[in-house]
Amino acid sequence: MASKVLYFDSVYPEFKEMLQMQNSQDFELLYWTEMNELEKADALAESEYFLVATTKITGDMMKKAAHLRMVQKTGIGYDNIDIKAAAELNIPVCNTPGGNSTGVAELTIAFILNLYRKLNVLDRATKNGEWHMWDYRLQSFELKGKTHGLIGFGNIGKATARLSQAFGTKIIYYDKFRLQEKDEKALNVTYMEMDDLLKNSDIVSIHIPLLPETEGLIGERELALMKNNAILINVSRGKIVNEEALAKALENKTISGAGIDTWANEPVDKNNPLLKFDNVIATPHVGAGTKDTLANILDMCFRNFSAVENGQDPKYVVNGITKARK
Repeated sequence: MASKVLYFDSVYPEFKEMLQMQNSQDFELLYWTEMNELEKADALAESEYFLVATTKITGDMMKKAAHLRMVQKTGIGYDNIDIKAAAELNIPVCNTPGGNSTGVAELTIAFILNLYRKLNVLDRATKNGEWHMWDYRLQSFELKGKTHGLIGFGNIGKATARLSQAFGTKIIYYDKFRLQEKDEKALNVTYMEMDDLLKNSDIVSIHIPLLPETEGLIGERELALMKNNAILINVSRGKIVNEEALAKALENKTISGAGIDTWANEPVDKNNPLLKFDNVIATPHVGAGTKDTLANILDMCFRNFSAVENGQDPKYVVNGITKARK
């Protein structure tokens, strides 16, 4: 009998087809959002693998999954999964490092270009019959020659740095784990403590996970350190940035603009004050939302399931449980 993989997030026919294309070992795929409550209870009791993007996976759900061998996250951040409870139940939780790097890095650059060239404002105005050929020239900028500061220099941070450097930027970075000097030279990047990075950057982009020590990392004090013509890009997790402080900084012109893909509460409330600014580009957590990224990530996930089925240890474990349950 085929092992069951329970997928928790929304699906549609094309996405189901993609899931099945990656399913080389013929797992039975179950879809949480298409079930009633009784069917959900049965699915929890019968499934060997959980596959999840953003749905909250609680300790209670895992306790009800008597045959659960592994929880697989389709992405990097695993703050929606109770990893402590999983460890207590001896269940590995895995993510897919590097799988979404290109998509998130490209969105970061897209935010910067949009904010620097006022594309959202000019698009709307031109479609409304306005012709601002000259009006925004002194408010528009090129990336070349700018200093791009990255908070977090893992797979996504490095991918973002490479793309940004192609436009002629200088890269500075802060990370909890500093690179060796030889690696910094090879990548042509400079390490700075975070306060110095904020003071010296024309662009600040965030590429770190949401952890207790990173929640609220960017608040009123940190925003006040930034240049008043700097922009902030958040493609990591919403709660890393204090949204109230960011709205205040934009209102007071403490900084010049922001690109926001992740929000403290998702879906974002339509009355969120950050949505009123023309100098804010807002997207609905789509950093990894490309067909290419999805194919890459799902391939990593199903390879991990297959490895466990074949008696191997899962890869990219984030909660210290390296052996899947039998």
